[in-house]
Amino acid sequence: MGCGVSSCFLGITVLTYTLLEKLRRDYPSKILLNLCLALLGLNLIFLLNSWISSFGIYGLCIAVAMTLHYFLLSSFTWMGLGAVNMYFALVKVFNVYVPSYILKFCLLGWGIPLIICGLVLAVKRDAYGMITSSDYKMTLDDSDMFCWVQDDAVFYASVVSYIAFILLCNSSIFLVVLIQIKNMQVNQPPGTRSGLLKDLRAVASLTFLLGLTWGLSFFAWGPIKVFLLYLFSILNSLQGFFIFVFHCLMKENVRKQWRVHLCCGVFKLEDYSEWSQTATVLPKPKPISPNRLPFIASVRSIKSNSTQSSTVSSEYSQRQASITGPNLDFVYDNILVLPRAKAVPVLSVIQHDSPPATENGHGYFSRQSKDGLGRHFL
Repeated sequence: MGCGVSSCFLGITVLTYTLLEKLRRDYPSKILLNLCLALLGLNLIFLLNSWISSFGIYGLCIAVAMTLHYFLLSSFTWMGLGAVNMYFALVKVFNVYVPSYILKFCLLGWGIPLIICGLVLAVKRDAYGMITSSDYKMTLDDSDMFCWVQDDAVFYASVVSYIAFILLCNSSIFLVVLIQIKNMQVNQPPGTRSGLLKDLRAVASLTFLLGLTWGLSFFAWGPIKVFLLYLFSILNSLQGFFIFVFHCLMKENVRKQWRVHLCCGVFKLEDYSEWSQTATVLPKPKPISPNRLPFIASVRSIKSNSTQSSTVSSEYSQRQASITGPNLDFVYDNILVLPRAKAVPVLSVIQHDSPPATENGHGYFSRQSKDGLGRHFL
């Protein structure tokens, strides 16, 4: 039942981000779309597995088991890539530039699981096969047969160890991000700090997005084994539903796009030309007084594969993050938009009361000026 509910809401999420192009202009939205596709494939194959295995066709069972294995590994790979993107965007804001960012992520997210499944199929084809209820003392729906990895060594090597590695990395990055945000919120003015409810909501959304609830299976032993197994089954079978709630239903820009394209009458919202996910308003530049001599440094800018609006809002949000820090409620919406390093032309103004010009040995004269942040420019 949980996988069926998640499949429906994952389908809605995939259609929303696929058809509404303005929602997938940034990197986190594209990563979220790929994760939803992997989870949707995992849930659908899991639901159809018992029915397909009832035919008793050996080759078909191997194909289904390998497909289920592939989508399971793909889901965790995209969860790991989401954590990497979060680390790049929040911790390494100004130090990382990756050309063809999403293309490389797609090659990793869909390619690594394919390599693992191909190696399993090439080395030991019999690792995939039919599992009956007597093997694990359980009943699966109306059938006692299930196509899955039946070799214990292959299972622990290609499933358990891979999932444990991804969860360990995601948990470490999650803690680093929380510590980073906590340190940044200390410097915020008291009136701008987010409430406890918003912080808990953001933590919960990132927990399901990074798949941290899957780690409950590693602690399911002893007197709390049954309780943790129930909790594990409920939370992880409904992971797609929680992703829909936190990243579609509770996101203001998604609701606005629904009203623009799906609603009618008084509920319909008029579309506007410049859509920005962060909805950041940039301040007007102050005019330069006549007694100042502007010098614009010629800087070679790095080509970006994003749109102009998201680029401007991302750069402004990154500058703001270095001064005041983000609200935890917008961690995956604003701060994580574009993990790029881009060169921006710097305007250096020479005033009359500045130090005298000195020759730098190359036939040019320069004066040193200082901006509001205490940084010196020539």
